[in-house]
Amino acid sequence: MIQLTATPIHRVTRVPNTRMKILNRLNQWSQEDSNSQIMWMYGPAGTGKSAIAQSFCDELQSQNRLAGSFFFKRGHLSREDSTKLWPTIAYQLALISQSFKNTLAMRLTADPALVDKSLSIQLQKLVIEPYNASGDSLIIVIDGLDECEDERHQQELLRSIARSLPSQPLLRILIASRPEAHIKDVFDDPALQLCKRLGVSGSFGDVSVYLKDKFKRISETHAAMAGISSPWPSDEQIQYVLHKSSGHFIYAATVIRFVEDQDFDPIKRLELVTEIQSRQQDDEDPSPYAVLDRLYHHILTMVPYRSQLSRVLAVVLAGFTYPLRVDDIGQLLGLKPTEVLLTLRRLHSLIDIKYYGASPRQLRPEIHVYMYHASFPDFLRDSTRSRNFHFSDMDRQNLTIDLLKSWAGPDTRLGL
Repeated sequence: MIQLTATPIHRVTRVPNTRMKILNRLNQWSQEDSNSQIMWMYGPAGTGKSAIAQSFCDELQSQNRLAGSFFFKRGHLSREDSTKLWPTIAYQLALISQSFKNTLAMRLTADPALVDKSLSIQLQKLVIEPYNASGDSLIIVIDGLDECEDERHQQELLRSIARSLPSQPLLRILIASRPEAHIKDVFDDPALQLCKRLGVSGSFGDVSVYLKDKFKRISETHAAMAGISSPWPSDEQIQYVLHKSSGHFIYAATVIRFVEDQDFDPIKRLELVTEIQSRQQDDEDPSPYAVLDRLYHHILTMVPYRSQLSRVLAVVLAGFTYPLRVDDIGQLLGLKPTEVLLTLRRLHSLIDIKYYGASPRQLRPEIHVYMYHASFPDFLRDSTRSRNFHFSDMDRQNLTIDLLKSWAGPDTRLGL
């Protein structure tokens, strides 16, 4: 029999007591007696949609009302693939319902190819029809739909949900995404007219709670802060960062990662942030991400290995196999793994480097590289924002040459 496996979920960092109004709205929708089985939660990049979705999942889990969840992530081999969605949800449902598990097992035994069918058939045969719950409805959470690998698949997924969900009234689905035009077009279709919508915008109050919580943790745990008795940071500094964030979590989170780097003094790093943003007035740049872009620029200019930086970032942006390993990057570019790590060393606030089965001081192949947020690849691909750090045609050509050289070698380990 074909065995379903769950796609690993990369948990989103949350802060308690934030986004309570939105969570209350979601809880109300999930329990109300209505025919709105679908909720679309939308908002621009950096407003904390994924953190809200994760908080909602945790609440549903504590109430035994979570059917399953899937967090799409651009560039991740399994988490950007729409064909992984319904098998993953089916696997999660099988873990909590024995009757669902038995029915699903019989279906897969009779037709092992179900996992390779279209999205519509997968939803119907792997989830809708085997579902035989009773009592309160269960909720499926799908986050980051816009980070699914293909716009057509995103639209197909929404249309298949609109067609199939009414036949199973005990299931509801929360879909979170950016308000991209092609996604909005589908939600404007009459077939989804009963879908509820929940817009997520910036929240100064929630970002303020987040900043105070994170700065307090840095003050208490960072080695360089030992013996610092005066209150830090000052209220003026917190208000400055809060103002510059425009109520968006992505800017605040990037500042926190920049300040908390264990290799630097947090006090000086925070002062540096205020200096960066004071060099240019916000009204000189109409872009909604102008403040974030200047921070990205500064972080990138701090990398001493500039000749290698564009090559390494090109590989990370290309999104081959995920998780992307440091030794894979080095092999492709003809660099030692230590050279790759040194290149990425100053980018810890933008790129997450995780060590598996080894300490950071040991050189092992299981060192994985992840982008923290989709806004950074967006920045690199937009020449008007990234300017001299733009992922250009020349970078693509150089990457192609590196790939050809790698193919010519005896051992190619990147999944192409």
